[in-house]
Amino acid sequence: MKLTGAQSLMRSLERCGVEVMFGLPGGAILPVYDPVLESPIRHVLVRHEQGAGHMAQGYAHVTGRPGVAMVTSGPAATNIITPLCDAYMDSIPLVVITGQVPLTAIGSDAFQECDTTGITMAVTKHNYLVTDADDIPRIVAEAFHIATTGRPGPVLIDVPKDVSNAETTWYWPDELSLPGYRPPVGIDAGKIAEAADLITASERPVIYAGGGLLKARGAEALLEFAELCDIHVVTTLMARGVFPDRHPLCLGMPGMHGNYTAVTAMQRS
Repeated sequence: MKLTGAQSLMRSLERCGVEVMFGLPGGAILPVYDPVLESPIRHVLVRHEQGAGHMAQGYAHVTGRPGVAMVTSGPAATNIITPLCDAYMDSIPLVVITGQVPLTAIGSDAFQECDTTGITMAVTKHNYLVTDADDIPRIVAEAFHIATTGRPGPVLIDVPKDVSNAETTWYWPDELSLPGYRPPVGIDAGKIAEAADLITASERPVIYAGGGLLKARGAEALLEFAELCDIHVVTTLMARGVFPDRHPLCLGMPGMHGNYTAVTAMQRS
């Protein structure tokens, strides 16, 4: 079946199980908004692109699924930098779609043009500039895979306007080939044994619990481990709530906005 690049993009998002997306329409992304009207995906209209990114973050936090945001080019793309950076630092899976000027206009200082992929390189796990509508399903599939595997984080897809309007045939890749991306899987028994030896040899061990424990639903395991070994626990900001604040082994959160007890315990451990 022949589709436009925009229709292929929406069908690919549906194939990835997207139910909700957050966005704000504008010039370069308008072709993608036409098939949104016919899609079962619920679109939440925002008043500012930064809000779209932060709403997608909140959605990912609550559901455990990647959040999706869609905005146009230029100032809209730069407005969503803060949510991208926040998601990158806090390991939140996002897929952000930005519009872009036509391929022939890239680099010409066209209206609402900016180097979106260059600007976002430091605040995404990966980003794409789509140059061929035929690549859209593969790129979307890869984006969701990268965003949700290994250490979760944001992935950006930059879609030029002429690519959105181009004719293509939709397909879904049978498998993904990402030779440069090999996130660790499983548990390394050797590392666990090494950690156990270090804890045993330590005079004043302290557990420094991070947000990954919340993502892994590891609160009960942490509590059992701390009580079994009688080790005090401090948590990062992203791990607040993973260990009971009223527990006698809880020392709180270190750092600038933390407390003296947690900082001192880590310094003397």
